[in-house]
This record gives sequence, C-alpha cells and structure tokens, in this order.
Amino acid sequence: MIEFWTSLSPLLQGVIKGLAVIAVIFPLAGAGSMAERKVSAWIQGRPGPNRAAIPWLVKIPVIGRVLQRLGLFQLLADGLKFFFKEDPVPGHVNKFYFFLAPAVALIPALTTVVAVPFGAWLDGDAVVPIGLANVDLGLLAVFAVSSLGVYALILAGWASNSKYPFLGGVRASAQFISYELSMTLSVLPVFLWVNEPGLRGSLSLARVVEFQSQPGFWGGTWFLFTMPVCALVFLVALFAETNRQPFDMPESEADLVGGFHTEYGAFKWAIFFVAEYAHMIVGSGIFTLLFLGGWNPLPWVSLADFAALIGIAGSPLLVGVVSIAIFLLKVLFLIFFFMWVRWTVPRFRYDQVMVLGWQKLLPLSIANLFIYLIAIALLQPRL
Repeated sequence: MIEFWTSLSPLLQGVIKGLAVIAVIFPLAGAGSMAERKVSAWIQGRPGPNRAAIPWLVKIPVIGRVLQRLGLFQLLADGLKFFFKEDPVPGHVNKFYFFLAPAVALIPALTTVVAVPFGAWLDGDAVVPIGLANVDLGLLAVFAVSSLGVYALILAGWASNSKYPFLGGVRASAQFISYELSMTLSVLPVFLWVNEPGLRGSLSLARVVEFQSQPGFWGGTWFLFTMPVCALVFLVALFAETNRQPFDMPESEADLVGGFHTEYGAFKWAIFFVAEYAHMIVGSGIFTLLFLGGWNPLPWVSLADFAALIGIAGSPLLVGVVSIAIFLLKVLFLIFFFMWVRWTVPRFRYDQVMVLGWQKLLPLSIANLFIYLIAIALLQPRL
C-alpha cells in the first residue's frame, strides 16, 4: 500500500488528500451541529431534534424509529435544506467580496488539518505518526494559516454594507488579535521543554506527543499536569479563537442580530458554520496533541506499551486504528466540553472580553513563560 501511494505523482496525492479532508470535515461539521442541539437539549431537559425522517427507512421495525428519535435523519435534512434553499443576495452588498468571504473562512479551516497528526503506527521500536503532512513547523503552520480566518469575518462584515455586520467584523478582528497573543505565548514553554539543548529544534506536533510518552525525568507525564497554566490559557484562547460562547462577540445575537453574517443565508451561511466547527475540531486536536498525550492512551502509558499489553504490537494496521480511535475519543470529549460550556456559561460583554484578554490572560501567559524559562534553564541540565 505504501509503495502504491509513493508511486503516485505529488499532484495526484495532493488532490486525493484535499478530497479526503473535505469528505471528512464536512460530515464532521454537520454532525457537530447536530450534536450541539442534542447536547443543549440534554442540558435543558428536552428531547431535541427527533421528528425528521426518511419515509421508507423509518418504517423499518424498531431500527427506523430509534434512528428517528436519535435525530440522525435531521443531519441529512439540514444538509439538503442549506444546499437547495433559495439564496437571495441583498442589492446593497459588494457582491464580489460578499461571495468571497465564506470561501476565505473555509479554506484556512480545511488547510490546517494537513499539519495535524491524528494517530501513529509502530515500525519496530519507532513510532511513526499518521497525518497528511508531518511538517517540522507543524504548529507554526497551523497558527499562520488559521490566523487568516479573521479576514473572512472582517470581509463579510465590510462587504455587507450594513452597520450590524460591520460591527461584528470589527469585534471579530479585535477579539482574535487579542487572544492570538496569549495562545502563542502559552505554547512556547511546551516547545522550550521539548527542544532540549543539543537536539535539533522542531515545532512538530508529533514530536510533542513523542516527548510525552518517552521515559525521563517526568516519566511520560502529559503536559496538562506539568504545565497546567499553559493548558488553561490555551484552552481559554481557543474558545475565543473559535468564536464559541462565552466569546461569540462577532455574532452576539442579542445586540447585533447575528453579527457579521446577518445578510447571509442558505449555503453561504452554512459555510461559515462549517468553518467554525472545523476550527473547533482542529483546535481540539491540537490541544490533545499538546497537553493530553495525543494518541497515548493514559498518562505514563505510551502507545507502544499499550499495544504490547493488548497483544497488537506486531500489527501496524491494528496499532494505527487503535491510536486513531484513542485520539478521536479525546477530541470528542473536548468538543463535548465546548458544547457544555456554551450551554452553561452566559455570554460575556464586549468590554469583559477585552479586559480578560489584555489585562488578565496576556499578563498571566507572559508571567507563565518567564517562570518556565527559569525552571527549564535550571532543570534541563540535570536531566
């Protein structure tokens, strides 16, 4: 299989990888929207979506009704509705940029998936990551590309030629810039610790996972336990960067009537939310890789040890499947946490978002960086 893949031209490999990303992210984003409504219904004590049905499938004894009550048919109904729904374009908008904004929102969300490894397999004693591109500048590539997503919100607000979308775009630019600084500073201690003196420097996410599984001073401890402040700052900034409540200032339905996407409808409106859920999925994956051990099942238990324990160490395929399943379980837990917070914590005011970002989170991340600079300088020569 590996020989067949390497025999393909780079262009064909790129096309296949791109189609694979679209084929995975779009259904996952739709499933995320469906899960959001089911989780909110569970928290609020109501059944949630359970009426949509395909007539010839719902008649299947027992199974049909169970699928309907779970709301699985609703996912298909939503996709078809957004795709075929009439899509009016207001006459006062700047049409070229109005149509361009959803694409600008979606492209960074899909591109960042490329640099995120999502599993591993064993080649003897070596752990080989599974991903579309195991680039050495993995996290830098993710930050560089994902930061372009704010232009979509600004563009949508400006091109709408309406005051409420424009205010939403302004809020988006201020919020994202504020929390990008804290997010970047929060991961610097991780890579300072991983890139020990004498080793080749790397920003690879797979390298971080490998470091959390190898024996040493911390004995395979996840960075969630050794760098809890880094994890907290990164998680809070991730909420703000993915535009999730309580940081959904760019939308803020109460005072902006929908924010930057007020003038959008049908498929273009859906594209913005596919991008939001894609950012949430990728962000959860990065948090898993940085602070939750990636595909290592438990703290102090590496993938190799776990594979030997359950007797699959000699099968690279089974190890790969198990590692992907472990990684996805952690990502799904984080996505559930995102939804749980949304339906539990009230929305912040805009001034509270700015105060938290600039006066609380940024000083905390700077102080945390200096503390770990000193700790790493003192501890690493002794390891």
